Amino acid sequence: MPAEHAVIQTEDGLCPTDVFTPAGTGPWPAVIFYGDAGGMRPAMRDMAARLADAGYLVLLPDLYYRYGPYAPLVPAEVFAGNPGAILGPFIATTGTDKAARDTGALLSYLDGRGDVAGTRIGAVGFCMGGGIAVAAAATYPERFAAVASFHGGRLATDAPQSPHWRVATLQAEIYIASAENDDSYPPAMAQRFEAALTEAGVRYQSEQYPAPHGWMVPDFPVHDAAQAGRGWDAMRALFARTLGA
Repeated sequence: MPAEHAVIQTEDGLCPTDVFTPAGTGPWPAVIFYGDAGGMRPAMRDMAARLADAGYLVLLPDLYYRYGPYAPLVPAEVFAGNPGAILGPFIATTGTDKAARDTGALLSYLDGRGDVAGTRIGAVGFCMGGGIAVAAAATYPERFAAVASFHGGRLATDAPQSPHWRVATLQAEIYIASAENDDSYPPAMAQRFEAALTEAGVRYQSEQYPAPHGWMVPDFPVHDAAQAGRGWDAMRALFARTLGA
């Protein structure tokens, strides 16, 4: 599976981005992969590569590029310590507004390649990346055909940057995969987010998985291989239906 490294100029600096493509010459539909709070590390690259193997050109941007260079974080070590203290300085450098704005530069990068099929793309996000994926698609509605959010948190809050405030502009089909007993996405928040989607006329599907927050990510201590397999099947079906490949 071919992989490249690109450095993409955004309004705020240089964003290191890994690019994964299927074997062959393309063109392929594109998907932007918005990672979790653990930052760039082997697990994120492995997941992006797995999606590329399904027939997509996948961009994996470093959401923490504003922080500066950092060593890969190990989730088991993060959760064994004080996750808030460790991740807080990283998370403070990004957010739905900033990352959604960065998406314009990512789209320009895709437009400059000769191996991208069409102009409408997909997005997938995990944990904090779920909200970012929704916000990005709402910021550039004409460019996104599908969005998948896996154990995305804080999708509907009172904060001005909450993704649910933006959904009226969405043209994408949305898949929401939530976790059981997830403090970052409790039932009342799920109801609020889905109500916003319904009011906006967004086509969406919501499923709760019998697994804890983070179940999709292979280096998380709570990774659930069986439920992750189900999630991958749903993701591939969404992108095949909306993007092809």
